[in-house]
Amino acid sequence: MVVPYKHEPFTDFSIEENKRQMEEALKKVEGYLGKEYPLIINGERVTTEEKLVSVNPANKEEVIGYVSKANKDLAERAMQVADQTFETWKKSDPKFRADILFRAAAIVRRRKHEFSALLVKEGGKPWNEADGDTAEAIDFLEYYGRQMLRLKDGIPVESRPIERNQFHYIPLGVGVVISPWNFLFAIMAGTTVAAMVTGNTVLLKPASATPVIAYKFMEVLEEAGLPKGVINYIPGPGSEVGDYLVDHPRTRFISFTGSREVGTRIFERAGVVHEDKGQKWLKRTIIEMGGKDTIVVDSEADLELAAQSIVYSAFGFSGQKCSACSRAVIHEEVYDVVKNRVVELTNEMKAGDPATNEHFTGPVIDQAAYDKIMDYINIGKEEGKLLVGGGGDDSKGWFVQPTVFADVDPKARIMQEEIFGPVVALTSAKSFDEAIEIANNTEYGLTGAVITNNREHLEQAREDFHVGNLYFNRGCTAAIVGYQPFGGFNMSGTDSKAGGPDYLIQHMQGKSTSEMF
Repeated sequence: MVVPYKHEPFTDFSIEENKRQMEEALKKVEGYLGKEYPLIINGERVTTEEKLVSVNPANKEEVIGYVSKANKDLAERAMQVADQTFETWKKSDPKFRADILFRAAAIVRRRKHEFSALLVKEGGKPWNEADGDTAEAIDFLEYYGRQMLRLKDGIPVESRPIERNQFHYIPLGVGVVISPWNFLFAIMAGTTVAAMVTGNTVLLKPASATPVIAYKFMEVLEEAGLPKGVINYIPGPGSEVGDYLVDHPRTRFISFTGSREVGTRIFERAGVVHEDKGQKWLKRTIIEMGGKDTIVVDSEADLELAAQSIVYSAFGFSGQKCSACSRAVIHEEVYDVVKNRVVELTNEMKAGDPATNEHFTGPVIDQAAYDKIMDYINIGKEEGKLLVGGGGDDSKGWFVQPTVFADVDPKARIMQEEIFGPVVALTSAKSFDEAIEIANNTEYGLTGAVITNNREHLEQAREDFHVGNLYFNRGCTAAIVGYQPFGGFNMSGTDSKAGGPDYLIQHMQGKSTSEMF
């Protein structure tokens, strides 16, 4: 019997002892900033002259680490290792693979504040966001280990007196995991171990902005007993290493989390069959892209809850979540009340260095993100009424103040395009029907929320609001592994529900065997 798992609890930093432990963890992390980190191929450390430089987005002069940069030749070397290792790893006991995840979870849990402190430094995450990221990484390890134990003996099918039928899952092959910088621990860890625990070998290419946390996770997996060659750590530029591996004839599947632009490009390239190079399968893609997520506020709603939900969903981790609220559609009868309260709450927030735990909003990840967000703010000034925020400062770190626009046309650019920053646009609707229609008018379909006390409207939204994760009377961020399987529709991806009961299956293929008596 597989023991159910309850998610890792979040840390209450209002408790003095927890605060003290986190401060000590930050000092520990500061003690190993600026170190060099090699690639890991077949368990061997490989150093290159070219480096990725990871910096603290709240203080760009502070270097988190210098990480060796892979190239095509090293990517090919890693591919050959992974391809060869797969021949033995695919036959390994699923219980052995699951136990690696459980041991890794225990190691991370013991060092939880240290990993969270590294997320504060490398990802610019406020304490609570960093703690949640680390907790989610632990959850993925525990959950996917248990899911593998459930799947290891297959799924029951019907047999007859003259035959015995069995249906079970086998691994796919070499998987390329391309992880994002925003959930630099949780998603990186979850996508990597989901591929590994199902019997595949992995080429891990973490986001170039946040490669140090991925290296630290590799160390955890090695300590937990992961054999060499199963996961190979090869950070490098997407235009060189990423494209090469996506195109490679020995790549069996690609697991990607990131932007719509890159995700659709991967999907297209993965669809090309390189028969001349011996490719004899259709590559599978597990893709999670962006969102343009809406909170709908009905006339029959708790208006304080509505305002709080909008603000915290929009500005948590500076809006750098694919699930972040970037639009609110508010019934015209309560529009002004909610709008004014959103402004009041936003005025209480100022972006600042997350290391002090004094700011709800931290920096954005880098100069490119900063420039993009500020460009959208300038667009917003033409498309709506700027109520609060709109400022930025990139002198020391990349800080954008929480920004609210009102009276925005539903078809305006800031209502349609993913900004990925602390910017939210408000618009009104004449009816609940119109609000749902506006909520559905984007090419995305990731998350959404409805704030209402009208049961009929909740049931209507359950049917008609076309998103992969829909929340009632709460914000539209913070899905919990095993509780709210996460993934979206349309241009938000392949609806590969991370942290859900069918996620691991997407890394395997079903095989039926039938024996006549």
